[in-house]
Amino acid sequence: MEALIPVINKLQDVFNTVGTDIIQLPQIAVVGTQSSGKSSVLESLVGRDLLPRGTGIVTRRPLILQLVHVDADDRRKTGDENDPNAWKNGRLYKGVDGEEWAKFLHTKNKIYTDFDEIRQEIENETERISGNNKGISDEPIHLKVFSPHVVNLTLVDLPGITKVPVGDQPKDIELLIRELILKYISNPNCIILAVTAANTDMATSEALKVAREVDPDGRRTLAVVTKLDLMDAGTDAMDVLMGRVIPVKLGLIGVVNRSQLDINNKKSVADSIRDEYAFLQKKYPSLANRNGTKYLARTLNRLLMHHIRDCLPELKTRINVLAAQYQSLLGSYGEPVDDKSATLLQLITKFATEYCNTIEGTAKYIETAELCGGARICYIFHETFGRTLESVDPLGGLTTIDVLTAIRNATGPRPALFVPEISFELLVKRQVKRLEEPSLRCVELVHEEMQRIIQHCSNYSTQELLRFPKLHDAIVEVVTSLLRKRLPVTNEMVHNLVAIELAYINTKHPDFADACGLMNNNIEEQRRNRMRDLPSAVPRDKSLKGPGGPSVSPTEQPSGEGEGPKTGGAAQGEQEGGTGNWRGMLKKGEDGQGDDRSKLQSSASTQKGHAVNLLDVPVPVTRKLSAREQRDCEVIERLIKSYFLIVRKNIQDSVPKAVMHFLVNHVKDSLQSELVGQLYKSALLDDLLTESEDMAQRRNEAADMLKALQKASQVIAEIRETHLW
Repeated sequence: MEALIPVINKLQDVFNTVGTDIIQLPQIAVVGTQSSGKSSVLESLVGRDLLPRGTGIVTRRPLILQLVHVDADDRRKTGDENDPNAWKNGRLYKGVDGEEWAKFLHTKNKIYTDFDEIRQEIENETERISGNNKGISDEPIHLKVFSPHVVNLTLVDLPGITKVPVGDQPKDIELLIRELILKYISNPNCIILAVTAANTDMATSEALKVAREVDPDGRRTLAVVTKLDLMDAGTDAMDVLMGRVIPVKLGLIGVVNRSQLDINNKKSVADSIRDEYAFLQKKYPSLANRNGTKYLARTLNRLLMHHIRDCLPELKTRINVLAAQYQSLLGSYGEPVDDKSATLLQLITKFATEYCNTIEGTAKYIETAELCGGARICYIFHETFGRTLESVDPLGGLTTIDVLTAIRNATGPRPALFVPEISFELLVKRQVKRLEEPSLRCVELVHEEMQRIIQHCSNYSTQELLRFPKLHDAIVEVVTSLLRKRLPVTNEMVHNLVAIELAYINTKHPDFADACGLMNNNIEEQRRNRMRDLPSAVPRDKSLKGPGGPSVSPTEQPSGEGEGPKTGGAAQGEQEGGTGNWRGMLKKGEDGQGDDRSKLQSSASTQKGHAVNLLDVPVPVTRKLSAREQRDCEVIERLIKSYFLIVRKNIQDSVPKAVMHFLVNHVKDSLQSELVGQLYKSALLDDLLTESEDMAQRRNEAADMLKALQKASQVIAEIRETHLW
C-alpha cells in the first residue's frame, strides 16, 4: 500500500514534463474561504515554513505540492533518478546539505534547501503570472518536497473563496475563483479537503457548500476545522467535531495552527504541533487522539492510498487507450523526410491512386454522410440528368398558334393542299435544341464533383499531404488545371451530340415509322368517317345543282375519294380527305354553270372551311381554329412528340457516355502522368516538401506525449497486484 502514493507522484512527474492534464491523477485539493487557514494546514503537514503568509488573499495561483517521504540514510529515494547529473558514485552531490530539500518544476533541476528561499520563489512566480496587486491565475506552481518527516501526499492549495474584489481583481472575482476551484475538485479522482474556521458557523461553510456541488454523497470530502483556540469563551467545537452539526462521511478533524503573532515571532512548526497536542488534551481530552495535525496527515495518507487503489485500474486502462491514440496520431504525421525524391513520388502516386479509387468506389475511406465520387457521378447521370430530361415537355414553348403559323410560313405564297414537311422539321429541331442546356449542365455537375474529390482525398485519404502545404497546393492546382482543360472538350462533344441530332431528322427511324403508321391508320379511319357523311350534305346545297337542276351524281364521289390514297404520309392523307372531294365537285360545277363560281365559293365557305384554304387569310390568335387547322396542328404535334422522345432517349444515353470518356476516364488515365510530369522535378523537391510550421511542433508534442504515456504505463505495470489490495 505504501508504494501507491510514490507511483502517483512519479506519474505526476511524467505528465508534468509534457505540460498536460489529460490524465486526472488522484490528489487532495484544499478548499476554503479566504484566511480560513488552508496554507497553515499545509505547512503543518510539511512541518516547515514554506508558503507565503499574511492577511487578505495570499494564495493567488494553485500550488501542487508533492510530499515525498525519504529516509535520512538513503538519499537515492529523492525521486531525482531522472536527473543523471544529480548523481555521482551513487550519491546526490548538487548541494543538498540538510535532510530536507525541495524542487520546482519551472526551475528544472535546481535544488532548494532553504525554505525561506522556497517561499520567496513561490511569491516571485506568483507575481510573474498574476501581478503584484491581488490578481489571480489558474496556471499552477509545481513544488516537490523531500523530507523524512512527511508522509507521501499530493496536495493542491487553491485560492481562498472571496466575495468582494480588491486591488487589480476583476469584478467577477468570485465567479473566477469558483470556476478555478471546481476545475480541480470536479476530478472524480480528487479528495476534497474542506477547511472551515471553528469561530464561524459550520452551516455557513462555503467550502462544504462547494464540495457538495461536485460530491453530493460526500464520498471524497474530508472536513478540517481550524482555529479551535480562537472560539469565544464559553463555547467549544465538541458538537462540530462529533459530526452532530453537519455530518461528513470521511470525518471531521480539528487542528490548531500558529497565529500571525507566532509566525512573526518565528515559532517553529514543531513547537506549534506540540502546543496543539497540549491544547487538545486540555480542551478536548476525549477527542485528542482523533484530531490534530499528525492525525490529519495519517488520515490523508490512508484516504489517498485507498483512493489510489480504487482509481488505479481505470487509470491504467485510460493510459493504454491514450497511448494507442497518440501512436496512431504520430503515425499520421509521418516520419521526417530523408529521401525527398522517393517521398514526393510516393505521395503523388498515393494521391492519384486514391483519387481514382474514390471514383471507382474502392477508396479506403468511404463517406457515410453523403454521396461522394463515382456514386455521386452515377446519381448525376441517372437521377439529376435523367429526371431533368424526362421533365422536359416535348411541346414545351409551342402553342397551337405557333404550330399553325409555322405551317403557313412553310407554304410560301401559294396556298398548300398538304401539310408541308418543312414545318415539322423546323419545329422538331427547335424542340430538340432545348435538350442542349440540361446536357451541358450535366457536364458542369460532373466537373464540380471531380473537383470536390480533390478535397475529399486531401482530408481523408492522404493525410500526409497536410504535412506539406505547398505540395498539397501544387497537386490541387495540377488536377484543377487538368479538369479545366477537359471541360471545353467535353462541352464541345455534348454540343456536337445535340448538333448531330439536329443535322438529320431521320423520319425512317424504326420507332418513328411505327408511330407514324399508327397515326396513319387513325387518320385514314377518320377520313372515311367524314366521307360517309359528305353525300347527304351536298344535295341540300342548291348552288351545287347543274343547269337542268339535277344534283351531282353520287357515282362521281369516287373521283374525289380516289385521290386520297395518292398521298404518301399521314398529313397528306388528311389534306386529301378534307379537299379532294371538294375539288371534284368544284370541277363539275364549272362545266355546268361557270357563272355560278362566285356563288359556289361563297356557299362553300360555310361548309366547315373544307373548300377554302385558310392559309390565305391572317390568323387572329384569339379566334377558334377550323376543323382542318385543328387537324393539321394535331398531326404536327403528334409527330414532334414522337420524334422528340426518340431523340431524348438518344441524348439520355449518349451524354453520360461522352462525359465518362472525355472527362472522367481521361482524367483517371492521365492524372498520375500529369502530376509526375508537372511536379517530379529536382528543382521543386525542397520547396514542395517543406513542412508546415506547426507540423513539426505537433509531431514533437505527440512524440513526447507518447513517451510519457509509455513510461506511465511502465510505472503502473511495476506495481504488483498484491500492492493494490
